[in-house]
Amino acid sequence: MTGGAGYVGSVCVEELLRRGDEVVVFDNLSEGHRLSIDHRATFIQGDLLDLKSISLALNTSAPDAVMHLAANALVAESMLDPYKYFQNNVYGGLNLLHAMIENGVNRIVFSSTCATFGTPDRIPIDESSPQNPINPYGESKLMFEKILRWFDQIHGLTFVVLRYFNVAGASDRFGEHHRIETHLIPRVLQVALDRSPNAEIYGADFPTPDGTCIRDYIHVLDLASAHILALSTRKSDFFNLGTGGGTSVREVIEACRKVTGHSIPAVEKSRRDGDPPRLVASSEKAKEQLGWKPQFQNIEAIVGSAWRWHAAHPDGYPD
Repeated sequence: MTGGAGYVGSVCVEELLRRGDEVVVFDNLSEGHRLSIDHRATFIQGDLLDLKSISLALNTSAPDAVMHLAANALVAESMLDPYKYFQNNVYGGLNLLHAMIENGVNRIVFSSTCATFGTPDRIPIDESSPQNPINPYGESKLMFEKILRWFDQIHGLTFVVLRYFNVAGASDRFGEHHRIETHLIPRVLQVALDRSPNAEIYGADFPTPDGTCIRDYIHVLDLASAHILALSTRKSDFFNLGTGGGTSVREVIEACRKVTGHSIPAVEKSRRDGDPPRLVASSEKAKEQLGWKPQFQNIEAIVGSAWRWHAAHPDGYPD
């Protein structure tokens, strides 16, 4: 698994091990943390920009399949440094595919994003929605999706692409710790931990019931289960993942207040460029074809699991 030291990767590793799989984590630790890797997994520190190290790791471990979760994923940063995003997310991914073909590994599950759709023309977003990314991050992921199609056609590489929006929550052992934190729930919980003075609401005049953006939150354990189910798929395909509902920024903050018992003051700020009012993914195809059954549909349950982890790890993983 690439990116197995990251937030989603750490929980995917944990769940794979729970069902008895052997797992090898390949990660450069630029965004992930060594302590977020389950001790039962084999860890190889390496970089996707180094083709030889990828090939050696695949040759040594001889995996049945690859889960590819390694990527740079900050939308704002991608607008400032597109080179970094195309280099790591596209060129690094190409190195991985080349090494897979050279070493006879022909199955991959790719962790993509609903950012490939850009500003949608309809809600919820299903797999037939037009893909028009509005930032280099989304574009880099879409480029790799297209590359996968060609590797399937030419090399017989079977792929499953999973697209999702806002991952949240935690398992009992592993949670969310980014060196640069941009996600709403952990930022709000930092206020309850007295690590930040207030929550921030970017735009309170959107055409939504309470004026704030609505986003689709999916629990990291449900996301991990989708990745594992995708391993059994024998034909290439694409799946969008979400709860099918959506939660506003104000509703998330209120859920954090209820769960933590903290007042959590919030400050309204101006809109950020490119923030659509509502983004919600349809996951009907994943439910029908993968048999995916998300267990966490309630935002307070999602926030509750995140709060338990953050309260026990107020400074995240020590580096």
